[in-house]
Amino acid sequence: MTLFETIVIAIVEGLTEFLPVSSTGHMIITQGVLGMESTPFLKAFTVIIQFGAILSVVCLYWRKFFYPEVKSDKGQTWWGSIWRFYLKLIVGVLPAVVLGLAFNDFIESNLGNVPLVAVMLILGGVFMLFCDRIFNRGSDDTPLTYKRAFVIGLIQCVSMIPGVSRSLSTIVGGMAQKLTRRAAAEFSFFLAVPTMFGATVLETYKLVKHGDGNILMEGNNLTLLLVGCVVAFIVAILAIKFFIDYVARYGFRAFGWYRIVVGILILVLPFFGYELKMEDSAEPVAAERTTTPDA
Repeated sequence: MTLFETIVIAIVEGLTEFLPVSSTGHMIITQGVLGMESTPFLKAFTVIIQFGAILSVVCLYWRKFFYPEVKSDKGQTWWGSIWRFYLKLIVGVLPAVVLGLAFNDFIESNLGNVPLVAVMLILGGVFMLFCDRIFNRGSDDTPLTYKRAFVIGLIQCVSMIPGVSRSLSTIVGGMAQKLTRRAAAEFSFFLAVPTMFGATVLETYKLVKHGDGNILMEGNNLTLLLVGCVVAFIVAILAIKFFIDYVARYGFRAFGWYRIVVGILILVLPFFGYELKMEDSAEPVAAERTTTPDA
């Protein structure tokens, strides 16, 4: 894996992880166009650099994570406020943990289905063209209760279908619970921290369990991981700042059209000599470029 490939993959991860455009679909295209070879390190890399994206959320919203607002008129304390914030994240993540374990075999059997990713990108894009009309704008006075956090977490489970996008499902879940677009997007970011951290820890554990843990220390792999995390961190910060301001002002139509284009691109690339593949694991891995037939 070259430094150039490292930076490109990290940029794609940072740009797409928190946007409702499916980072999986973009990884399929990027790795296919680059013609990257499927290796255990590549699979580990695409998961571990999510840590950089996670840190971007914590950095941008550090007050929420470490110094939440305390409403003195209700007799709240700092400890009580931060406990309620983290408990809502736990409640929101719980459905994904339970359903993920219950339907693990079904989920893994569909992770390598590239046409499914493309179709879900297109269907999700069409939905986003109309979601601003379907859900009336929420109110800034709508509180994020434990019940709302649980419902959003439940809707997040739809993203277990490859190509749906975790960000899309959680934002739509928030809007369905009468949150504003900004509030729904921000809670989507918060919910990504425990969700992605858990996935990163799980995949790292699998790597070590299967005896591939030493590949992280081979050659310059550790340096590539560090570069990938830093690039993903910086790009994710810029992406989050852009997305929050844009979606609060203009809504989701542009992202809907973008998803449709990406989905169509995945379907047509094989006709131009790019064989797009995914391994039967949680992460998209290298796609092989085939030679185009002679005219």
